[in-house]
Amino acid sequence: MEIWINPACSKCRSAISLLDAEGAGYTVRRYLDEVPSEEEIREVLDRLGLEPWDITRTQEAEGKELGLKDWPREAEARDRWVAALAAHPKLIQRPIITADDGSAVVGRTEEAVREALSRSAR
Repeated sequence: MEIWINPACSKCRSAISLLDAEGAGYTVRRYLDEVPSEEEIREVLDRLGLEPWDITRTQEAEGKELGLKDWPREAEARDRWVAALAAHPKLIQRPIITADDGSAVVGRTEEAVREALSRSAR
């Protein structure tokens, strides 16, 4: 299991605390320091079953500067969104947990983190 975190994020810290409390084995990726490539972002999106705009923090200052709220949310614009996430990783919703079964979740709630744990325990 891998968890993409920003250590300054309270949701990330909560997810880590829950993983630790459950004795889960995981790898931490500080994605602002170890920025995911466009290919890695596409892979995580596939695992999440989501589109890039679904995991984009459009209200971040960088998102507002880019005018993301006005970008089209359609298949033809997908590569543009992925490129923006790779170029501006702060825009990626967090934490993202990739489970051992090949799935992933955005672990912003205790329930989502527990879902990742159950998928990794199989």
